[in-house]
Amino acid sequence: MLIRESIKLGIMGIANNKMRAFLTMLGIIIGIGSVIAIMTVSSSLTHSITQTFVRMGANNIMAGLRKRSDKELERGNGGDSQKQMNRKEEERITDEMIDDVKREYQTEIASVALNEIVGNAVLQSGMNSANVSIYGINRGYFDSNDSRLLCGRYLSERDVKERKPVIMISDKLAGQLFGGDRQSVLGRPLTIAIGNMNYDFYVVGVYKYREDTSFSQEAEEDVVTMVYIPVTTGKEMMHSANGYGGFTIVAHPQVENLADFAAKIETYMNRKFFGNNNDYQIRTVTMSSMKGSMSNVIRSVSIAIAFIAGISLLVGGIGIMNIMLVSVTERTKEIGMRKALGAKNSAIRFQFIVESMILCLIGGISGIIFGLLLGAFAVSALGYSAVVPVSAIVGAVMFSMIIGVLFGYYPANRAAKMNPIEALRYE
Repeated sequence: MLIRESIKLGIMGIANNKMRAFLTMLGIIIGIGSVIAIMTVSSSLTHSITQTFVRMGANNIMAGLRKRSDKELERGNGGDSQKQMNRKEEERITDEMIDDVKREYQTEIASVALNEIVGNAVLQSGMNSANVSIYGINRGYFDSNDSRLLCGRYLSERDVKERKPVIMISDKLAGQLFGGDRQSVLGRPLTIAIGNMNYDFYVVGVYKYREDTSFSQEAEEDVVTMVYIPVTTGKEMMHSANGYGGFTIVAHPQVENLADFAAKIETYMNRKFFGNNNDYQIRTVTMSSMKGSMSNVIRSVSIAIAFIAGISLLVGGIGIMNIMLVSVTERTKEIGMRKALGAKNSAIRFQFIVESMILCLIGGISGIIFGLLLGAFAVSALGYSAVVPVSAIVGAVMFSMIIGVLFGYYPANRAAKMNPIEALRYE
């Protein structure tokens, strides 16, 4: 009952002085609004950077075979260097090994990308031709980078399994060879000339060509673009050995520590498949450190700016204390009458603390709305999608309540300690 009555009296006290209450809350509104806006921009930028790095391969783990150093060889085979010198066959990573790793870490691995360089060749269509660089890939390759499909389809796992003669080309190359509408390129035949051999393919997809940002002395028509064919088809064309020198793992975004996960994969494969191999071992490399560094910089700057903006919260709290002292002075007779009628000091103290908390709570909620609108506008102006910082909102509400208690306690305590006789005689 005391709580309900105190809340009712607090609301009535604020309602009787609306303009004064609004001006008092203004410091809290601006302070919390500024912090929320800054944290919204920070969260949005961090999310955008994370997504950009994901597209660029920040969630990629490059795994490949590396030859052991002399010291590693000595430790690995007891100094039997002659055995190492007599080994001529290069070790390869097989499909069975990759499938085993995918099964072992199926909750952490989103996909696996395979990429084999087939070589440079001439791509011909009728009388038109262009120099290209041929890459043999699988479907997972497109998950490991930000290749953008314009029309048609990506190479599929069925293409890889059946060694189909299908090819993906860039829109730049499609314009050079065919001209006109990109959609008309689909299904068109192309001939790949490598050395003295010609191979017939047909186009199933067109991807967006990305301009090379480095300076080049080549003419526009002489720029070599990449074309993609199934990795198994490429191996068949080059008569290369089974297996791969390396592969790329695309981890799920929820994998927090990519470096630790990469180390787990490295240890697992070396123990299971290369424990007795004195020549080669699996090594892994990640790009997660770059993403972490960028996010940490943005977070540090945002916290610094938010701390500066938080000073206005302190100013707002002082304003709350000041107005509550004025309110206590104005209501001296009321306090004296309540105490004369038997109100305890704790009840008087609680009443004014609740009133202070209500002021801060209303100011905090208003500040959150103001901050979200300001942050959304700023993020929109920067061209990013807004991400709501839920933790910052919860923290802002809690902080506003704490301010209400801390800065409202002194005026409330002063009211509670008033002498009822002197309070009743106060003019």
